[in-house]
Amino acid sequence: MTRTAAAGTHPLDHLVLPTHSLDVARARLTALGFVVAPTGIHPFGTENCCVFLADGTYLEPLAVGDEQVAGKSIADGNVFVARDRAYRDSNGDEGFSAIVLGTGNADADHARYVDAGISAGDMLGFSRAFTDPAGKSDVASFKLAFAAGAEATDAFLFACERVNAPDVDRTALQAHANGATGIVEILAVSDAPGKQHGLISVAVDDPAADGQGGIFPLPNADLSVLDRAAFTARFGLPAGAPTDLRCAAVVFSVRNADVTSRLLAANSVQHDIAGNDIVVRPAPGQGAAFIFREIP
Repeated sequence: MTRTAAAGTHPLDHLVLPTHSLDVARARLTALGFVVAPTGIHPFGTENCCVFLADGTYLEPLAVGDEQVAGKSIADGNVFVARDRAYRDSNGDEGFSAIVLGTGNADADHARYVDAGISAGDMLGFSRAFTDPAGKSDVASFKLAFAAGAEATDAFLFACERVNAPDVDRTALQAHANGATGIVEILAVSDAPGKQHGLISVAVDDPAADGQGGIFPLPNADLSVLDRAAFTARFGLPAGAPTDLRCAAVVFSVRNADVTSRLLAANSVQHDIAGNDIVVRPAPGQGAAFIFREIP
């Protein structure tokens, strides 16, 4: 798929999907045909069970593993955990809270966010253990810079620098039974999409981006911001309550739509057809609408 992202525009790195229980998320994602990685434990009270895709992007289902540690982390100024808590307080424990952009220099991103008045708080650096399905372990290290709009929103964006990428083989984790190979589009909903363009253009490091047609082309995916009526018209999905910015859906590329639909049917996963898309509505452990699209 040809993209027209400006040079230097940050790519999509991953998506954060809050959930009450990693067990529920793991079961749901497995039923959807994904391979789910072993549980990863953060040093600040949260934990995840990621879904890695062959295009280098991934999903991060996120649960609170230790409430006491998470509370202390918030008190200590940890923006990641604080935003997760705020999201859950407003929206419940299931959802889609953040779009994460890849970067080679999170310090520069943080400085740019501060200058633009969209910084959501202090940067965060941390490491955690990573284990592949064969049991091989390594350490993953990250540095994060956070951006958010002036108004309270359901969603935020942050830049993620992979300071140390684990030296493990993810091939088995990327071989999904549903045929998913990557993420081609992320959809967000806003009652005033135009008001989000400044935030997004700074976050993705493309000052000229204006979201024509509500679409921001990243090097590896599109980020689309639609009003609620347009979102519902496109996919036949409810758009929810009024919002400044809410992450709503993920579009995956799949090798063969028939294979995907047969797997969903075999696993009793309800799904609808919207044009050439297979649409699965949000469910506990899933957080967002998942849309599967055959990409030649």
